[in-house]
Amino acid sequence: MSNDNKKFDTALIRDMAVLLDETNLSEIELEHGDVRIRVARQLTAEAPYTYHAPAPMAAAPVAAAAPAAAPAAPVESAASNAGAIASPMVGTAYLSPEPGASVFVNVGDKVKEGQTILIIEAMKTMNHIPATKSGTVKQILVEDAQPVEFGEPLIIVE
Repeated sequence: MSNDNKKFDTALIRDMAVLLDETNLSEIELEHGDVRIRVARQLTAEAPYTYHAPAPMAAAPVAAAAPAAAPAAPVESAASNAGAIASPMVGTAYLSPEPGASVFVNVGDKVKEGQTILIIEAMKTMNHIPATKSGTVKQILVEDAQPVEFGEPLIIVE
């Protein structure tokens, strides 16, 4: 019986480690009955925060910072836009079916409800994300190979 407690699903642990890398999380903990698995990293998660803190301060006095600040407001309001299609999961967004291929949609394209507009890779699975309504693509809010969060607006269709 004590041997049963020491058997772990190594594939699950590997998947959890991959998920940490893909989502930039610092730890994941899973508990089932009396078994608890925690996968964590410390050094990798702290480095980006140190890097990003000085960048806005250096960019603030530069004239180019003003145009960069302007698009931030539309992206924030994009979440409340009725035509915004939000990410159904955490992962990496891809605008085309494979590297070098043409993108699924461009600004100005007409899409039909259910048509694939991009792919989100999560845990090595490519998930086709469909348009939730028919209309015209007004704005694409993500770049190719960009990490996305659950609920983050991806594309605006009106």
